[in-house]
Amino acid sequence: MYKNLVIVATIFLICFLGIDNLELISQNTNTIDTSFNNKADSSIINIGEVVITGTRISKRIIDIPYPVTRIDYHDFKYDKKIAVDDVLSSVPGLFSQSRYGNHDVRISIRGFGSKSKSGIRGVRILLDNIPESEPDGQTRIEAIDFTSIGSIEIAKGNLSSMYTNAPGGVVNFINDIDFKESFIKQTNQFGSFGMRRNGIKLGIRTKNYGLLTTYSNHGYEGYREHNNEHWNIINAVVETTSTENSSLQLLFYFVDGIIKLPGSLTLKEFEEDPYQAEQRAIDRDTKRLSTKGRLGIRYNTKFGKKLNNEFELTTYATIKYFERTNKEFRIINRNGLGLRTRYTNYSKIFNRSNEFTVGADILFQPARTEYYDNINGNKGDQLLQLLDEKIYNNGYYFSNNFEIAKNKLFLLITGRYDQINFNLKEETLPSRVDKKTFNAFVPKVALNYKLTDRISLYGSYGFSYDSPAKNELESFDPEYLYNPDLIPQETESIEIGIKGFVINKNNYFFNRMQFEATFFNLNINNEIVPYEIYGEVYFRNAAETNRRGIELGSQIRLINRLDVSFAYTFSDFIYNSYSALSIEIDSVGNIVETENDFSGKIVPSVPRNNIYTSVSYSLPLVRNINGFAKLSYNGISGLWVDDANSNQTDGYQLINSVLGIDMNFGKLNILVSGGMNNMLDEIYVGFTNTNSAEGRFYEAGAPRNYFITANVGYRF
Repeated sequence: MYKNLVIVATIFLICFLGIDNLELISQNTNTIDTSFNNKADSSIINIGEVVITGTRISKRIIDIPYPVTRIDYHDFKYDKKIAVDDVLSSVPGLFSQSRYGNHDVRISIRGFGSKSKSGIRGVRILLDNIPESEPDGQTRIEAIDFTSIGSIEIAKGNLSSMYTNAPGGVVNFINDIDFKESFIKQTNQFGSFGMRRNGIKLGIRTKNYGLLTTYSNHGYEGYREHNNEHWNIINAVVETTSTENSSLQLLFYFVDGIIKLPGSLTLKEFEEDPYQAEQRAIDRDTKRLSTKGRLGIRYNTKFGKKLNNEFELTTYATIKYFERTNKEFRIINRNGLGLRTRYTNYSKIFNRSNEFTVGADILFQPARTEYYDNINGNKGDQLLQLLDEKIYNNGYYFSNNFEIAKNKLFLLITGRYDQINFNLKEETLPSRVDKKTFNAFVPKVALNYKLTDRISLYGSYGFSYDSPAKNELESFDPEYLYNPDLIPQETESIEIGIKGFVINKNNYFFNRMQFEATFFNLNINNEIVPYEIYGEVYFRNAAETNRRGIELGSQIRLINRLDVSFAYTFSDFIYNSYSALSIEIDSVGNIVETENDFSGKIVPSVPRNNIYTSVSYSLPLVRNINGFAKLSYNGISGLWVDDANSNQTDGYQLINSVLGIDMNFGKLNILVSGGMNNMLDEIYVGFTNTNSAEGRFYEAGAPRNYFITANVGYRF
């Protein structure tokens, strides 16, 4: 621990050398063109970024009193970008564990989502500001395709006062609709273990219209047995400017694919062969077949004499068909209708600027689930159970940002009321009906003090309310359809931090820098944690948990075209008070109930130390041909595998490298890149199956692997 803190302190000391007499970047800077056919280069730091996720209105990062990160396409254009963890590793405070390729990645922020058995929990996921998250907060990200993504916005910390079930934050993936001229691009990426992704990207831009459409075909054999997958993904965005101050967007995607699941291993199995599959997963042919689609329409307009009013309305419909094989064979038909509306007013109060926003989110999602026998991965003939379920989520929020001191001090007050209703009916015998309703109002207050136009101090205090997800409500007691004892977890959160963008054009060294530092303290009541009974996963409430930590991040221009990125997260997460009953089977088949006291134990599946750093260099080789190189390091400390802290995985270090060439010949662009990930071929636990009663905690991360990218584009 001492060694890590010394490293952190040393790097941040270097970061701040030469800050005196810095010239701040112009406040009017909005976008920096980083294409290689301009004088700017791909690794320049974005200074005038605009985000939406932090306050649900367009604001500069420096004006948002939360830690916010934005990743643009040029930041990952050369990289392997199959899974979200290929792109998000550099974000301080965010920890991702890739389980089965891109489609079962666990994303956790400040520990929220760290114990999810499947999908993403505690972090709200958006695609073009429309929730990919279900009304209960559960998320799967099959629709995220980096062929079409232009930027990613990550707002960290408690955002439950603005979004449903978002105690950890919000990640917004944004399709690349903001291009300036028409183009067509053919994309290809190949790699180890049968990885292949081919696609096409088309953008058409006229005076009043914009069209983006992409198609990707993805295949992967996997580095573990029984781990192959195949996907087809279509994304499309149509944008029209009906008047000078109004716009209309049509947003569409369709996803179809299958993924085989290798399961989790015991420690003995992992030590024998970390890349083998669990035999039970092979026997059951455990897999997920998914078909998803979404169509959304968004209207945005500004009005008033000074155009100081803004109104936005988004409606969308979803279709979802899933087949899941595990112990049973399940068929799920789940459709949804959603509406999001927002009104914002910009005005003056006592000659001080004031921004007031009010909005609503409504999502209705009925589902029909059929259960059959699983016969070696095939559906049995007899229907065992038929469930008809409806989930409603109605949320209403407000936000008011008031300028207390002219251009210096701002007060942000936000609040949200959510009601989530679960209605479940069993149509097979025995016929039963069950209902659950969760509702609460959660407020938050934040201050933002501008030391300069580009450096700010911020702090916030607020609450979050995280209702159980549908899969968490499943009851062990056959008398109930829903777990009658599971209640929402509640969090009291405090954070303080500093962030900024600075530049000194006269310095040869350290002439550009972006930095952030945040301390947070969370007190959680009734934390929802997983446990197993007879191999089946259920959930219960722990009593009290304290999470505190530090997030540090910086991007530095050391010299011309040589950039360093650094992120460090320290997590001290402890169960203050936690007593739970466990039910297991002993060696002779008897049921054994044990009362366990986990007070003082460390929260599992979260690394105490997470360090990321990279060095990248871009170099003009000849006219219109530029080279790029990047070397990155990610160090993760060991993870506890269960609430009892019975075992801890070994820490691991991953070293990745990328080389690329970007060539522009008039309107023709050719990009070729390649890289090696896990260069040291380290064997490590990439995913922890938390609280497995059978001791199946371990799933291996990817061994050494290679990739090559070849893209050809033409502007017209």
